[in-house]
Amino acid sequence: MVKEMNNKQQQLEAFRVSDEGQALTTNQGLKMAEDEHSLKAGDRGPTLLEDFHFREKMTHFDHERIPERVVHARGSAAHGTFETYECASDITKAQFLNGKGTKTPVFVRFSTVAGSRGSADTVRDARGFATKFYTQEGNYDLVGNNIPVFFIQDAIKFPDFIHAVKPEPNNEIPQAQSAHDTFWDFIANNQESAHMVMWHMSDRSIPRSYRMMEGFGVNTYRFINKDGKAHFVKFHWKPLLGIKSLVWDEAQIIAGKDPDFHRRDLWEAIERGDYPEYELGVQLIPEEDEFNFSFDILDATKLWPEEEVPVRILGKMTLNKNVDNFFAETEQAAFHVGHVVPGIDFSNDPLLQGRLFSYTDTQLIRLGGPNFHEIPINKPICPFHNNQRDGYGRQTINVGQVSYHKNSLANNTPRPVPVEEGGYAHYEEKVDGHKVRARSDSFKDHFSQARLFWLSMTDIEKKHIIDAFSFEVGKVKNKTIRRQVVDMFAHVSHTLATNLADNVGLALPQKVEVPNIQQTSPAVSQELNSVDSVKTRKVAILVSENSAHNLDEILTSLTKEHIIVELISTKQGMYQHHEINQTFATATSVLYDGVYVTTPFADANDQNKALHFIQEAFDHSKTIGYTENVSYLQAIANKNGVTNSPESFMQALAKHRHWVR
Repeated sequence: MVKEMNNKQQQLEAFRVSDEGQALTTNQGLKMAEDEHSLKAGDRGPTLLEDFHFREKMTHFDHERIPERVVHARGSAAHGTFETYECASDITKAQFLNGKGTKTPVFVRFSTVAGSRGSADTVRDARGFATKFYTQEGNYDLVGNNIPVFFIQDAIKFPDFIHAVKPEPNNEIPQAQSAHDTFWDFIANNQESAHMVMWHMSDRSIPRSYRMMEGFGVNTYRFINKDGKAHFVKFHWKPLLGIKSLVWDEAQIIAGKDPDFHRRDLWEAIERGDYPEYELGVQLIPEEDEFNFSFDILDATKLWPEEEVPVRILGKMTLNKNVDNFFAETEQAAFHVGHVVPGIDFSNDPLLQGRLFSYTDTQLIRLGGPNFHEIPINKPICPFHNNQRDGYGRQTINVGQVSYHKNSLANNTPRPVPVEEGGYAHYEEKVDGHKVRARSDSFKDHFSQARLFWLSMTDIEKKHIIDAFSFEVGKVKNKTIRRQVVDMFAHVSHTLATNLADNVGLALPQKVEVPNIQQTSPAVSQELNSVDSVKTRKVAILVSENSAHNLDEILTSLTKEHIIVELISTKQGMYQHHEINQTFATATSVLYDGVYVTTPFADANDQNKALHFIQEAFDHSKTIGYTENVSYLQAIANKNGVTNSPESFMQALAKHRHWVR
């Protein structure tokens, strides 16, 4: 047996290769002079199909994992409807946006990015926000994230970024975390990521719920109206419940207590009729104004400040039906930024250009072939006819002998449709440039918007960002990488870098020049745009047989405001004709937005459990309510967000958090 093991190791040895110190080549051994830029027609032009290096690199990346998605593997989805508020025919000829009150079926998939299907919902990560509109002109997919910018500028860097953020290949650790060496090594050596990292370290990357999370198209697209007038466009989803987040300690505890926290929240809200709602907005820049800004509007690491380019709201999406079969719908859903309708087109954003290739390529390996559009969840509601035949998973039974264009046997059908009759034609943009692997010089400013984001934060948001950096970088083992990260973000804020260095045991950074940014963008701050509402907030009510308070009064006060309540006690059963939903063994305060205490607990052990439950909620800055007879809460009775009546409790609960205590 030992000899067989040694022979096997010798066989494997021939396959072990170290890339350290070697020249970069293609899989065919061709040495490459450039690996930072895809091949373009001019430094601001579109990516060219002949870029064999990009296609090989991206194809290999797209096919690395089966059967789950390479990224966005962990997801939840729901069906719904999008209804327009107004007719947007002045900016786009897309029919589903033309006409007030137009309704379009939609399917939305939310997801984390880095983790596998089995990872937890509440990890620190960007969240996917992908929407499929089943329009009468064909399917339109708006595939975005809950953060408006991205880590990289050119899609050729996407495999590198994901390799860095995924578990390290030598030990497959850590799962669904960015707090490790390879991620921060990538960040420090690819400083175009600075702006996205600021968002990633903010509260945006630990949302309270998918229902309380913004969505963004990230890339720059085009709208074209019936007269051929073009606007550059960015897309926004704005939740009607506002934008709310967890705190980091809470997010980590939830990952262990309920790894399905976001999935469960979305499912249960729809089941009880509290349908998630989001308004669709667009930012528009006329084509002639492309170069009138301090940033390049095609750079995916930059946002368009809403104070400079306001958001125009077009309509509202309501998610009103859960899936019937998770695999058949959520897992088999195939989104693609190239699924567009007339009136929506692309820009030369180099990240978007690469995505136009990658999505179909990914579906081919993940869903087994070219007919993924025939899977029910992906099938358009309008008819489709073409000369594509056969392949894995074919469901259409095409009749007749013709499967080519042009033909006379079928009167040259299916035939192309003129633009005037709804046929799609790409926007006729003039492109003129040398074939180069480069990016425009206008893409080289990596720190101005990162600093703009920092300056736009409130004090508590800045504290959370410093704490997040300290946690993440503090788990990096290589101190050289820690040093690089500190020095990198000194270009964003000396305060941020100094606090980070001190917290992770490094010498304080030298003061370096930061971008001369004076303005702020209040629109990017969660705290400054808070929506105070108690609707669908979840509250734990602690009860016991010692409670003399009339529970019905409290329940009536809370539930009539659409607050979700669960009764918690030492054991399950009935109390005052109400069922106890959870016990201290099955529930924890991190699963609730607030705690209402109606009773003292006579047993010392039970009292300790209750106090731990309450103290944890208090430490996470949540609202706590109590009745006058709960004497052992007097120590916190006068603190901010601690109240002694249902009415004052709801007023405090609407604030979400109480940072000053």
